[in-house]
Amino acid sequence: MPTAAIKICGISTSEALEAAIRARADHAGFVFFPKSPRNVTPAQAAQLAERAEGRIGRVGLFVDADDAAIAQAVASARLDTFQLHGSETPQRAAELRARYGVAVWKALSVATAEDAAKAAAYAGAVDLVLFDAKTPKGTLPGGMGLSFDWKLVAGWKGPVPWGLAGGLTPDNVAEAVRLTGTPLVDTSSGVESAPGIKDHDRIHAFARAVRSN
Repeated sequence: MPTAAIKICGISTSEALEAAIRARADHAGFVFFPKSPRNVTPAQAAQLAERAEGRIGRVGLFVDADDAAIAQAVASARLDTFQLHGSETPQRAAELRARYGVAVWKALSVATAEDAAKAAAYAGAVDLVLFDAKTPKGTLPGGMGLSFDWKLVAGWKGPVPWGLAGGLTPDNVAEAVRLTGTPLVDTSSGVESAPGIKDHDRIHAFARAVRSN
């Protein structure tokens, strides 16, 4: 089984970005969501994007963002990928992919098999669906350290590529990859010492655990 690709999300400092690059992560996630402790300003995003150029994929995370916010993020961060983490429809995802010519990922909150089945609606509209844990109503849509029953997506054979998120840490990611066969893993709070503060040792430990399979 090929090694799963690695995304370290919620990168907000140059030091954290360099740690992700040294760990040979494939993607760095920049959060454009003011309510998140990992939110980056356009100026921060521009600096991080320049440092990331040609070294790691640049993923911008949005939660039901309007056109102006997305345009500003694209201009500052020169994004390779959009990750839509709100209630965006397949039509909205397809529109953004066509407009900007970048890959689009759609995060789906999963608590039941029916939740996972919703991924089929995004076939042809996105490049990847990211199965994530469903968070309590009124809380942040991600980055909460919550996981879900991985058996719900184990060996998923849907009509669109997929990845796994939600509560992944250096301690459990190897098991998650073995159980599900996911082609991509995404972590944020799982490699932090506090909300929004990346722990460089945990980033490296996470990457080593993924590659241990």
